[in-house]
Amino acid sequence: MTQTTVGFETPLPDFTDCSFGTREPDADWAAVIHDGGPVRAFAEIMPAFGEALSDEQILGVVEHLRTFCREADWPRGDLNLPRLLVTEKAFPEDEAVWTTAIAAEGPGAIENKFVYEKRFGPRNQIEFVVPFAIQKPGGAGWTGGVGDIAVGFKRALFHDLATGAIFSAGGEVVFPSGNQSRGFGKGVTVFEPFVAFGKILPKDSFFQFQGGFELPAHDLENEAFFRFAGGRTWMEENFGRSWTPMVELLGAREFATGARTAWDLLPQVQITLNKRQHIMLNIGTRIPVNNSGQRNTQILFYLLWDWFDGGLRDGW
Repeated sequence: MTQTTVGFETPLPDFTDCSFGTREPDADWAAVIHDGGPVRAFAEIMPAFGEALSDEQILGVVEHLRTFCREADWPRGDLNLPRLLVTEKAFPEDEAVWTTAIAAEGPGAIENKFVYEKRFGPRNQIEFVVPFAIQKPGGAGWTGGVGDIAVGFKRALFHDLATGAIFSAGGEVVFPSGNQSRGFGKGVTVFEPFVAFGKILPKDSFFQFQGGFELPAHDLENEAFFRFAGGRTWMEENFGRSWTPMVELLGAREFATGARTAWDLLPQVQITLNKRQHIMLNIGTRIPVNNSGQRNTQILFYLLWDWFDGGLRDGW
């Protein structure tokens, strides 16, 4: 519609565009209808209807808007469950994530990883992973370097909002770009096929799972990994900042004879930082449950930018 028709310059959203109309959960749309555009740092010309419409009527409006997308292949945004520190989620996403792991004991080590994810089509996602580490082995000084760069692909094979379930399959190829002699890579190409599953549970809680294999091209042992996670989201004052405490149980087992499964526990909490809720912080502690002599406790955190929803300076 033209400006003379609607009376304002802000462009109207195209709800028939499934890439736009399916990404956000119902709660975000309901928040804007209830409290107006400013609740998510959108235009102030969007009025609040919280005193004019009941919660049921607002949800009815949201459901009507959802019907404008005629393509059932697009997973609904309600299935986009919170991102964990390690476990890959099943929902295809447009995100940039910087993750840091700091050794809380043993030799000094700071491991960083930048992940860029790009969604294409209703169900697909490609990602690029660039690791960078700083470490202080033994009594030596600090050294740094780029690790093994990875390229990944993921596709949502099944999604059903009625049951609250989504299932995906994908994989990564990790290239030996790091300096193995300095401890910044494995020195071999590694293939990592995996599956991921997410399930919405009652009272804003959820369960997620990822399982797969690390398959080096040569020399190193093959390994299976399995990751279980759960959590629950709370909102401040109905539509404010969200807090999501979560916990991951991480398992890994080499295929070598006599190998034992290594288990880690990773409690964490994710916090949305801005009104738009597309900038998030997550912090947690990875604690070895067994074989603790071979692995150290780590402090982990990430800063996440859901770049499809706006720029880094938008939405505050």
